[in-house]
Amino acid sequence: MGIRAQQKEKTRRSLIEAAFNQLSSEQSFSNLSLREVAREAGIAPTSFYRHFRDMEELGLTLVDEGGLTLRQLMRQARQRIAGGGSVIRTSVQTFMEFVENNPNVFRLLLRERSGTSPAFRQAVVREIQHFIAELTDYLEATSHGSRDDASIQAEAMVTIVFNAGADALDLTREECRLLCERTIQQLRIIAAGAELYQKRHRHAALGELHE
Repeated sequence: MGIRAQQKEKTRRSLIEAAFNQLSSEQSFSNLSLREVAREAGIAPTSFYRHFRDMEELGLTLVDEGGLTLRQLMRQARQRIAGGGSVIRTSVQTFMEFVENNPNVFRLLLRERSGTSPAFRQAVVREIQHFIAELTDYLEATSHGSRDDASIQAEAMVTIVFNAGADALDLTREECRLLCERTIQQLRIIAAGAELYQKRHRHAALGELHE
């Protein structure tokens, strides 16, 4: 990569970070202005268009980056399980740490999921579907159930964890700890129910074979 390309990428990253930094519990992405983001990034407003077509393209980039960062953390959490430990506890704790350390990123995903822009809503739904698909792959590989069963279990788990993350944004550290434990218990109940369901289906299938 040449010097000009490096500088262009650096400026682009500055715009992305500037937008993330301006998000808060009071400030949503839809309220950000191009001028505010450019000023925060230290560039002229007209230079913004060298990197993004408009604010919507910047916002979609934020959604993609936020989702990718979180998915990478969750993959690393599952990989650590190979050395021992609870996959549910490790995954929930990793997710909650992400929410605590990156509240603006998670707020963006939450708000735009039900926002007014169809493009934003579709982007967030796409990110959540990526989470469900990756968890489905993991559950299918580590259980004896079908892919459909793994997908249903993954969707329920992702929904619970995302809802817990939304609640955690407004809680104290101790309240977050208690929420984390409750979420872990909820996911363990779902996992136990899924295992029992799969056993019953296997027994039913064996019974049909012997008839």
